[in-house]
Amino acid sequence: MKFDEQPHRRLNQLTGEWVLVSPHRTKRPWQGQQEKPDRGTLPAHDPTCYLCPGNERARGSVNPEYRDVFVFTNDFAALYPDDSPAGASFFEPDGLLVAEPEPGVCRVICYSPRHDLNMARLGVEAVSEVVDVWCREYKVLGNRPEIGYVQIFENRGAVMGCSNPHPHGQIWATGSVPMYPAMEEERQKIHLEDTGECLLCRYLRQEQARGERIVFENESFAVIVPFWAVWPFETMVLPKVHMAFIAQMNEAQRKDLADALVRIGIRYDNLFQTSFPYSMGIHQQPVDGKDHPHWHFHLHFYPPLLRSQSVKKFMVGFEMMAMPQRDLTAESAALRLRELSEVHYRDSLEND
Repeated sequence: MKFDEQPHRRLNQLTGEWVLVSPHRTKRPWQGQQEKPDRGTLPAHDPTCYLCPGNERARGSVNPEYRDVFVFTNDFAALYPDDSPAGASFFEPDGLLVAEPEPGVCRVICYSPRHDLNMARLGVEAVSEVVDVWCREYKVLGNRPEIGYVQIFENRGAVMGCSNPHPHGQIWATGSVPMYPAMEEERQKIHLEDTGECLLCRYLRQEQARGERIVFENESFAVIVPFWAVWPFETMVLPKVHMAFIAQMNEAQRKDLADALVRIGIRYDNLFQTSFPYSMGIHQQPVDGKDHPHWHFHLHFYPPLLRSQSVKKFMVGFEMMAMPQRDLTAESAALRLRELSEVHYRDSLEND
């Protein structure tokens, strides 16, 4: 099959879902609308920002004058700790309407006191501190009896629903395992039972052998446009050794993860010379106290930009009613990202 010419569908091995690929619709997706580099600047400290050091948040709490990473419980949390009355589940008599309580904890992680930076521009040392906090929070929240899963994520950019440009991410720790990690849990478990091997260990070996979808590698991680990618420049960050959760990383691996995050962030920003929006999340084993040998932790980046700063991919029509669809092949997207400089475009502009 000629992937770059023939319409086809690809199976997502992690979820069992399919994506339709229509490469004939556009073979050079970076042609089209041309826009000037985004030169907009933010202040290093914004007195109106509820995440900046020393500022008051919406419900009256005052941030400390923090100098590195700052973590707090979300003032407008989507979940509450397990204080619901017993027997609060709802089952409609014929079994069609079902609801149950979902306890949880929501945390906000400010990556830096600097309001004007993003992860791509923080540098490896600062991002290493963020990774350390992720690992600590995973262990602390995972030890709470009401928590079954810890979802670490970041929404960057207004188009992804982020209401504040201050560099930050979130953690939602839930009582149950959410839908998408649960799908990956089942697929990885079945694969190990059927083959005797970890699904993502096998997948990574194949991607390394082929090379066409790998964006870059360092000592501990590979950044790949997955074969089954849905979003135009979607990537997955995979550890090269089998680890079920992030707190299993040693110090060198944590620094390598920070290096990978900075490098893919720079490539994203350089692609259309803008602060590139995305949703990023870490998928890892549940925190139910059980052994999960099938789990191989990984990070997903889902960015919506397609051809420029303002041309986005929307999941509408066929994608909402039938299955996801993309025109740009994973191989073309990986090539485009691979060819980009690892010097941030803003640094280049400032040096001109």
